[in-house]
Amino acid sequence: MRPVRPTKPKVKPRTQRRVPGAGSRPVRPVPKLGRHDLRERPAADDIAGTRAEAQAAIAEAKKAHDRLIEAIDILPEGIVFLDADGRYILWNKKYAEIYNRSSDLFESGARLQDTIRIGVARGDYPEAVGREDEWIAERLDKLFHPSGRHEQKLSDGRTILIEERLTGDGGIIGLRVDITELKQREESFRLLFDGNPVPMIVCARDDGSVLGVNAAAAQHYGYSRAAFERLSIRNLQAYESETPWAGEQSGEEQAARTWKHVRADGTLIDLAIYSRHLVHNDQPAVLLALMDITERKRAEARLAFLAQHDALTGLPSRNLLRQQIDDKLIQMRRGSEKIAVLVLGLDNFKSINDTLGHGVGDRLLRGVGKRLRSILRQEDIVARLNSDEFAVVQGGLARPEDAAQLCRRLLQAIADPYLIDGSSVTIGATIGIAMAPNDGDDAEKLLKNADMALSRAKTETRGTFSYFETGMDARAQSRRKIEIELRDAIQRDLLQPHYQPLIDLVTGRITGFEALVRWPHPERGMIPPSEFIPIAEETGLISGLGRSMLRQACSDAAKWPDAVRVAVNMSPLQFRVGNVLSLVMDALKQSGLPASRLELEITETLVLEKSGQVLATLHALRALGVRISMDDFGTGYSSLSYLRSFPFDKIKVDQSFIRDLAANREAQAIVRSIVSLGKGLGVTITAEGVETEAELRCLRAEGCHEAQGYLFSRPRPNAEIVGLLQAQRDAADGALSGKAMVA
Repeated sequence: MRPVRPTKPKVKPRTQRRVPGAGSRPVRPVPKLGRHDLRERPAADDIAGTRAEAQAAIAEAKKAHDRLIEAIDILPEGIVFLDADGRYILWNKKYAEIYNRSSDLFESGARLQDTIRIGVARGDYPEAVGREDEWIAERLDKLFHPSGRHEQKLSDGRTILIEERLTGDGGIIGLRVDITELKQREESFRLLFDGNPVPMIVCARDDGSVLGVNAAAAQHYGYSRAAFERLSIRNLQAYESETPWAGEQSGEEQAARTWKHVRADGTLIDLAIYSRHLVHNDQPAVLLALMDITERKRAEARLAFLAQHDALTGLPSRNLLRQQIDDKLIQMRRGSEKIAVLVLGLDNFKSINDTLGHGVGDRLLRGVGKRLRSILRQEDIVARLNSDEFAVVQGGLARPEDAAQLCRRLLQAIADPYLIDGSSVTIGATIGIAMAPNDGDDAEKLLKNADMALSRAKTETRGTFSYFETGMDARAQSRRKIEIELRDAIQRDLLQPHYQPLIDLVTGRITGFEALVRWPHPERGMIPPSEFIPIAEETGLISGLGRSMLRQACSDAAKWPDAVRVAVNMSPLQFRVGNVLSLVMDALKQSGLPASRLELEITETLVLEKSGQVLATLHALRALGVRISMDDFGTGYSSLSYLRSFPFDKIKVDQSFIRDLAANREAQAIVRSIVSLGKGLGVTITAEGVETEAELRCLRAEGCHEAQGYLFSRPRPNAEIVGLLQAQRDAADGALSGKAMVA
């Protein structure tokens, strides 16, 4: 309701006279002047002037009043003017809109406290519910004794900010601001702040004192909220003196910087801090979001370490080793001393892995690394190159012979037994030596030459050390050439199977053939398997080679006239890859060979791994009808326990027990025991490498079931196998002796 505007004072109109001939224009009457009238005329003129001035002042006041009304009506805040008794004098539209439920009570002269009481009775002020009189008294006290701003909630959910001031005449000017949206934003901020899982702190922008913290920050730092708010941001910073908001930084720059903070218990944490300026309780402040990146920084440091170090032993890897060697070479060039680069290879480590398990092998490698580090000087370098090779670098040597003394110490230290899981494990080592600057002037060349020296030492005498010699490089190049040519030969199916017959020692008949790989080289002729099989196993080419031999052997055997079996050697690597079953099934399907005519030969080391996957594959193959043979029995870590883990169809006695069998009583006893074991298990016993009649007689006397070797036949190409089988078929009495099979 708008205020009542003041009205103009009523002025009694004067009587006007009309002048003749002047139409309707009035003329002033001309009074007759007497003596007394002449004296009173100046006084009348003064009264008329005063009256005109009053009317002008009233008009001007009305204009000012109207302008005031218009001015306060366009303000976005509600304004009210009260007299000393708290009665309404003037208010604007916004004030009436704010209190729209009570605006029907607004009129000039009405008391504000009356409208408040009626509003309380209507329920306009939810804060007054249950304490109406007390609330009204408090409100009136604030009205007549204003001391600052306060907030008032209305029944429709709005929040009004009230500020009131006394005027010079005892009246009251009141200001009302609808801060509902602001309170909602504050509440949202409060919810986001207090309930945020990210630690957050509000700091004063000038001195960094903590103005507020959320629960996540208090918990993360280990302070109570009260204790936290007595701190400064600088109390939390471990090293930095400047505040996180000092200077202008982009979000990316803030994220890129890491801050170190101290928790209440003294532990250090790494943080990425994001800041935003705001106003907190009318004070310039900064909101800090504290992202704890301690674990991330640890992970990054761990990854950086692993990129340069071996994960198992913690020793430098090859990449870091090269950098360290190059650094030592730079130092060496300033003087006359030499540097020894040693490549140390553990002897027969694979056998320990295969027999005792990879867990024991890993602990053994860690033990070797610790021993190497313990006997070297602080400035010396030790690194792990691959699964069973380490590198040692020592500078400050006056002559190459000094490296020999170091090698002897290393070999002795490694040879001492290791106690692992209550068992004593021993291992030897072989070392290759390259000396700088004579054998190379960069890390890569020195490591390569030391590795070649190691290869020669392993070939000639394990457990010793060998210096690099110039001719070794040529041999290494030759080996590399064989690897490249072998890879090409496998891809082009140039390798061929040759077949050596297996002879039944009772009937003298051929019971099967073992497929042996041969490599007809276009320049070197027939390359013996002893040259390329080790390279194939070291480089992983054995998998492709074995797949090719299996496919060709099954295809050839399917065309043989008699139902004889074909035996194919399988590498442990093929089983570890895990696709042997599918390879065998594909080869049988494509060739049409019955599964009962295929025999797979495996080594002891494969079974000794006790892999569930390997045993499952062997059982699946046997379920197909494929026969499984144990090859080279007695050459590895022979154990009768693995014969119980899988029912082999055949055991093949290694030729090392057959050679000079007639003259070797120990060998005869071993063969006799193996044959007896085979008979007890119902397993066929086959002797390999039979080359003399004396060996054959001994085997027959001991009751051996089968034999193969050059006494009967050399390995033959497939084209000759058909004729060999045809000759056996044509033998009229079927008594063709084993000797008749000799080529």
